[in-house]
Amino acid sequence: MGTPVTPLQPSEFSRPEREGDLTPFLRLLIAGNTLTTEQAQAAFGELMGGQSHPAEVGALLALLARRLPTVEELTGAVLVMRSHMTALETSIDPARILDTAGTGGAPKAFNASTLSAVIAASQGVPVAKNGNRSRTGRGSAEVLEMLGIPLELGLEGQRRCLEQAHFTFCFAPNHNPAARHAMPIRKALGFPTIFNLVGPLTNPAHARRQVVGVYDRAFVPLIAEVLRELGTEHALVYHGLDGLDEMTTGAPTLVAEVTRTAQGGSVRLREVTPESVGVRHGNPLSVAPASLADAARLFRDVLAGRAATTAIEMAVLNAAAALVAGGCAASLAEGVGLARKSIASGAAEAALDRLVAVANG
Repeated sequence: MGTPVTPLQPSEFSRPEREGDLTPFLRLLIAGNTLTTEQAQAAFGELMGGQSHPAEVGALLALLARRLPTVEELTGAVLVMRSHMTALETSIDPARILDTAGTGGAPKAFNASTLSAVIAASQGVPVAKNGNRSRTGRGSAEVLEMLGIPLELGLEGQRRCLEQAHFTFCFAPNHNPAARHAMPIRKALGFPTIFNLVGPLTNPAHARRQVVGVYDRAFVPLIAEVLRELGTEHALVYHGLDGLDEMTTGAPTLVAEVTRTAQGGSVRLREVTPESVGVRHGNPLSVAPASLADAARLFRDVLAGRAATTAIEMAVLNAAAALVAGGCAASLAEGVGLARKSIASGAAEAALDRLVAVANG
């Protein structure tokens, strides 16, 4: 019988001796330690270099998935992903740019976050929405593609859309090539990993304004603290208490608001009911589309103001969050009013038409 291996303690940590080696980080985690920001950066730097053994990558992701990641671990992973991404550079100050990407992983009502992005764009907020194809087949990427917006626009096309139509879609696989090293392992594991949280925090246009819907309420304060740590200008992180990763009309929504201050930023946590901001209560799942064609049709109908009341109320509520984070509204109630006017005036539908025209121009 061999001599048991004593797991590393933090004071004994030494950097990997070979490229791609994750063993020192695994031993720290096995011993019950968490990673510092610097250690997380080192670990994910090795992983994204493509030289790590798949078994070590799987072990790292599984160990981190056993518990809530710390602010330091998630911050370190995000910094590495951002350093590896293919960035979208534009003439717009990143401090003005908004992203509406969420984590996914919750029951799917309809494309509220993408609708909120178009409505915000109709009010002049520059939106660079980061996203990927969905497990449902009717997520933001698929719906935008069906509405006539090519996913493979390239950097120049994306820049043109953002500068001329106030909206661009950043198709994540084209901007995060280093993440491909973990993708087969993530699929094999079959459960959410830290990458589900890293993706929405890695905006190719360096957006410093954000709304982030998360699939578990435990992630609300965590993501907010990471965004504060990363210097976000203004963000709202939320989870619907009916289980949705959106601002919801079906229940209160747990919201963490991140604002930039001279002291480095603050986080305020609260619950928001739809009625408290001027939105009618309704079950969002009752209007969930059954197919991609239905999802695209509903998207258009909401922007034109001819969809079911519940769908419009859900879109207006999420647009209000985007308008607050985007700096157009001082409160959710004010944002609701602006979103309603955008739909009623035809500005929301015109913003989508403008986007399709610019994307195909």
